[in-house]
Formats: sequence, structure tokens, C-alpha cells
Amino acid sequence: MEAAMVTRAAARRRERQRAIAEAGTREESGRRPRWRRRPGKRMREEEAAVFREVVSFSPAPLPVRYYDKDTTTPTSFYLSSLEELLAWAPNMDDGFNVALEPLEHRQPPLSSQRPRTLLCHDMMGGYLDDRFIQGTAVQNPYSFYHWQYIDIFVYFSHHTVTIPPVGWTNAAHRHGVCVLGTFITEWSEGGRLCEAFLAGDERSYQAVADRLVQVAQFFRFDGWLINIENSLSLAAVGNTPPFLRYLTTQLHQQVPGGLVLWYDSVVQSGQLKWQDELNEQNRVFFDSCDGFFTNYNWREEHLERMLRQAGERLADVYVGVDVFARGNVVGGRFDTDKSLELIRKHGFSAALFAPGWVYECLEKRDFFQNQDKFWSLLERHLPTHSICSLPFVTSFCLGMGTRRVCYGQEEAVGPWYHPSAQDIQPLFGEHRLGGDGGGWVKTHCCLADAWHGGSSLLLRGTIPPEVGNVAVRLFSLQVPVPPKIFLSMVYRLEGPTDIGVALELTTGDTSSCHISGISVLNETSSRHSPRPLRVPPAKLARWAGRCRQPLSGGWVQRCYEVSLRGCLLLDLFVNFSRPPGSQEQESFVCRLGEIQVTRPGGAWARGLVEMSVQLEVGRSRGGVRPCRCVGREPSRHPWGETAEPALSCQVVDANSLLAPLPQVQAVTVTHTRWQQAAPAQLQLSCTLYWSYPLPQVRCFRVHHWGGASEGSRGREPPWPEKPTFLGLAFANQYRIVDLPVEAAGPGRDGRVEFLVEPVPREGFLVPQAEWGRAALLYSAPA
Repeated sequence: MEAAMVTRAAARRRERQRAIAEAGTREESGRRPRWRRRPGKRMREEEAAVFREVVSFSPAPLPVRYYDKDTTTPTSFYLSSLEELLAWAPNMDDGFNVALEPLEHRQPPLSSQRPRTLLCHDMMGGYLDDRFIQGTAVQNPYSFYHWQYIDIFVYFSHHTVTIPPVGWTNAAHRHGVCVLGTFITEWSEGGRLCEAFLAGDERSYQAVADRLVQVAQFFRFDGWLINIENSLSLAAVGNTPPFLRYLTTQLHQQVPGGLVLWYDSVVQSGQLKWQDELNEQNRVFFDSCDGFFTNYNWREEHLERMLRQAGERLADVYVGVDVFARGNVVGGRFDTDKSLELIRKHGFSAALFAPGWVYECLEKRDFFQNQDKFWSLLERHLPTHSICSLPFVTSFCLGMGTRRVCYGQEEAVGPWYHPSAQDIQPLFGEHRLGGDGGGWVKTHCCLADAWHGGSSLLLRGTIPPEVGNVAVRLFSLQVPVPPKIFLSMVYRLEGPTDIGVALELTTGDTSSCHISGISVLNETSSRHSPRPLRVPPAKLARWAGRCRQPLSGGWVQRCYEVSLRGCLLLDLFVNFSRPPGSQEQESFVCRLGEIQVTRPGGAWARGLVEMSVQLEVGRSRGGVRPCRCVGREPSRHPWGETAEPALSCQVVDANSLLAPLPQVQAVTVTHTRWQQAAPAQLQLSCTLYWSYPLPQVRCFRVHHWGGASEGSRGREPPWPEKPTFLGLAFANQYRIVDLPVEAAGPGRDGRVEFLVEPVPREGFLVPQAEWGRAALLYSAPA
């Protein structure tokens, strides 16, 4: 039940609204006017919506489908029956589970015929810690971060309609990976369900297909794996291909890039009979949708037979690999590369089932080591895909941590897990320099320290005496750049060292590519003089304000501006160079925050900024500039070396910095729940809603002030200088759970104020004057 809005400052508000109207200012219907605070003064009540509530310990219950019954925190959900699916209709509570992140563009697109990699996530029944939409406090959760190696993510469970938890969809989409839910029927109950919608006329199966499309469209994931694991009557199996065709057609119309895949189970006679291959008995289902996911007990002769069946659609056949190695399978576990080698030999896509084996069956304390080992063994069979859009911002947060850090400042201590908060992840691995010199670099994630979020990327390695530098590719890009970009890097070298840290960018093969006007913002150098903008726009001033400034925790930020014309960014490297005059082997450990680019001095020349940071741009006459040491594909780039940095990278389109900032509007407080924690202590749970253009935001940071009783009615309690952080929101709504507040005394109001801070896609801080605010006044029952 929504708290009643009070009129404590009604007279002042009406006078101001009247003045606005007389001045000809029009406010959108239902929105409050916004007021700027005076310099040095905090925004006060007249600038926030104010709601009043009398404390009651008998709240209206929230629907258990959407909220944890004990805490009321929002949870992801599934549908257990055909009746639930057909009865589903979107409502406000569903909004928590809608993905914020659109599917990012990537190259090559999924529609290309390059063999793909599908990851089917099946872990202990599903909907574990990942079901908590706003995150949870948990030690040692499962995390997946090798996104650059996969193309499709399937969330699998044995519930009839598996809707992927929104955290997975946000993380996958941020990496350009499409996400599928699962529609599954099993056993005798599954047979009855299939008879109900497949054995009748077309209206029955079309109704189910329409609802599946609506669910995917509303929650913003990308399609379905259809898994019928029960026998079908002749009538039902006869309608299955038209059901698949209708579902696929409707999904393509409503969900751009959507996919429908069929799992190898039922054959065209209606028998449940796994084939372990695509053949004449199941080809009718393959021909009716976007792809075919084979069962796992295949041999190479199955792959050879499938070549003729698949024809030109080799990439649409996803050969199943059970990582648990159950049954008579090839490879699995740490021998999964044997499966991949055969699959790629014949040109098929691969479907890795339950790679969470490294978490479920091995020691939790060694999880990161084991996961990196598993994917490094597969690396040569997993072509990467490229990031294709700006802004490109990452702090390498895994969406988990042992503490939470905000731009170098510790914000909270204790374990947390929030998959939606995972940043774009790089290419991981250990890379060794060719020859006998022993140079190497290893990249891995680390929870021990962070610049922003809960983790960082560590790079550690050695530079052998015979070479001057080592480098590693972190990202593959395919970004047509605007005429001007700004770049920044936050980094920290561990221990006393004069190792140079640099960013390298390679550019693509266009004869018109022109790079000029590289300048360093807020920095002096013997090679480049500073060229700050004459009148920096508000965003850029804030973005560049920290450049060259000492940051907390020993971090350093460098910022650059680069002018380009007709260029395509292809790769992002981190380069480590030995100190001037050094002739010894150099070891290094480095944590980086944001990374830079420099001017070209010719086809192979590298521009160097004299500091501990280099900015480098390379361009070839007719393609990718070969790099001596890089990170991923031996055929094009020899492996590079690196050291141990924790890294955050930012590439920003200048135009996005020039655009005006929208403000958070219409913050409301609703669905309150009160609990008595102690005689003078309450716990408040409530839901905040607000309005903001979601395409412009990475997330929202929600804070609060107060929770104290006013000295007397009408007087405000003292406020701390800094609001208290509550959590991250990835929708225009957030559920506050069990917030401790003081009980209101007789004749006194309690007051708590909520603040909603937008985090733009460029990643900079937004001034508090542009946050959204709402205050809740509460009083004891009469």
C-alpha cells in the first residue's frame, strides 16, 4: 500500500509552481518541478517528494512468486505448469526481473556461419543464489566470467518454463552473448502437458508459442531451448514441427536476433529416443527452428554422418558435451578439450553442458584456479567475439566480492554477490613469449583489491633481459570510432618499480584512417603539452577532473583525447616496458583502472608519452598491425607477456560526454512493511519507483539518510554529510529490505530520506543535485 503524500511544504510548493506557471514554464503532467540547491547547501524537503505513514505491523502480503517470503527481497521465478504460463500477464512486480542491458552488438554476428559455442548452465536445480535480483550476502558463490569465448548462454532447470534470472541476462548481454530460457516437459506429467497443447488444433500450440514469445520479449532475453523428454502421441508429434515453426517465426518478429533451439530427444515417430546426432529421424525438428542441440553419447562417426544431414547449416548443429562426463562420452571434465577438438574438426558448433562442474565437484577455495584451467584448455577451440559499441567501460568487477569499493573508497565490508553488477570481462590466460627468454604474463581476477566494485584484474609477469617490453591482448574490438574519443586508465603498480604501463590499440584496415590531435588532459610531458578544452562540458569536466590527481589507495588516473577519422579499433592491449637503463630481468605486479591510446608515427611507429604510462595506436597499410606480443590467436598474434595488474578500462565517445544529463524523476515510496526489532528500533522494508531513461544508464546506486526521530514535529534531525549506500538497482525500482530506523516517539515524526543516483554508461559520477529523492515521515499509531 502506497504511503500517503503529505503537504508539509505544500504552501511553498504551490507558490513556486504558481511562479513557474506565470513564467511560462510547463511541467509534464504528474511530475514535480525540480529545484537546484544553493552552493554549499544540501537539498532539502522542498526538493523531494514527501510521504507520510503511520507505522503498522500488519502489512499487506506481497506475492510469493516475486518476493522471498521471509525477507520480501525480489527474486527471479519460473513457471511450473502450462496453466501458469497461459495465465501469465506482466505487472509491476515483474519489473524487477526485466533485463536492463540490451544485447550488445558483436562481431562476427550470431547469424554468421562461424562455429559457435553454447554454454548450458545447469547447477543443482537452478535458482540458487542467483535468484536474488538485488544481490545477496554469500560466501564463495559461483561466477562465470569467460564470456568472450561463448556465443549463447542457456539457463537450464527442470521447471516447465525456466525464465533466466535477470542477473545472468544483464551480464551476458553486456558481453554480446544471447540468453535462452528453457521450456521442458518430462515423464508422464510432461506427456499429459504435451497432449494438452500439441494434440489439438493449431490454436492450442499457437497460444503456448505466443505466450513464450511474450515472456521472452517482456523480460528481454533472447529465446528458448525446447526440450521434450517424454513420448508424444502421433497427433502431438505431428503438430510439433508446426509449433516450432510458428514459435520461431513469431520470436524473430518480436525479439530481434531471437533463437529457438531443439534438444535431441523425441524422434518423428513420437518415441523418446536420443540419437546423439542429427539424422533422418529427427531432422524435421531441425528444419523447423534455428538449431539442434545433440545428446552427449556421440562418437566421431556420428559427426561424420551429420556432415551430410546438416548441409550448409553446420554451425546450427550444437554438439552436446557433458562436462560431468556421465555416460559413454568423449572427454568431459578437464578432458573436455578432446570433445572440442573433434567437434571443431568437422566444423560444428559446441554445446557445453554444466561447466559449473568445476564449482560443484572441486574445492570451492580453488574455484577461480580451476575455472581458469578449464577454459584455458579449451581456448584454442573457442574463437572470440569482438565488442562493437561505445562507450566501453569496465572496472573488471565480477559482480561479487568480500567488500564493496566505490572509486577507491571502501563502502562496505562483507561478502556480496550480484550478477547484474558484473562488468565486461577480458580475455584470461597465461601467455608466454616465444623463445628461451622466459618472459610471461598471466591475467586473472582477484577479490583482494578493487578500484570500483568488488574485484580487479591482476596482471603479473616478467620481462626477460633480451626484450624491452611484454604485452597482452585484453579485448577484441570492432568499433568504428567517432572523430574524437577520450580514454582513461586507473592503475597501480605494486611495490617500488619504474616499470612503464601502456595501452595499445590496433586500428583496422581502412586507407582513410587518420589519427591526429592526441593530447594529454591535465598532464605535462616533454613530448605532449596539455590541451584542455577551452570550455569543458559538464560531463567532461567531471570525467577529467581526477586526471593526474593522486587517488585514494595509491591509484593513479591518466586521461587522453584522441582525434581519429575513418578508423576501426580492433584490439586493446596492455604493455609493460622495462625502466630506462635496466638490463636485468624485470618482474612486475600491476593493478590498472583505465587505459589509454596514442598517436601513430607511421605504419609501425608507436607514440610514447613519457611517464609511467604510454598511449599507443598502431595501424597497418592493409589490415591489422601485427604485434610482437599479444594475447589470443597465434595465427595472427604471437602470445604476449604481462604482469599482474588489476585493471579498469574506459573508452568514451566524446559526443556522449557533451549530451546533457537527465535527472531522476518522480521517486515514490510504496509497499511498506514494518517490524519491531527492539523497543526503540524498527526495521523498514519498502519499494522505491522512479522515472529515468534506461538506455542512458548502467545502473542506479540507492542511498538513504536518516531513520532518526525528529526533535519535534517540523524540525529535521541532524544529517551526516554523506548518505549511506544501500545497494544497486538495474531497473527503475528497488526494494529496501529491513532497514534499521529509530521508532518515532510520542508527538514526533521519524524521517528517512532515499536518494537514487544514476550511473551513466560512461561511468562518471553524477552530482548529488541531479539524483532523485523521496522522504518518508512515519509516526507511531495513535
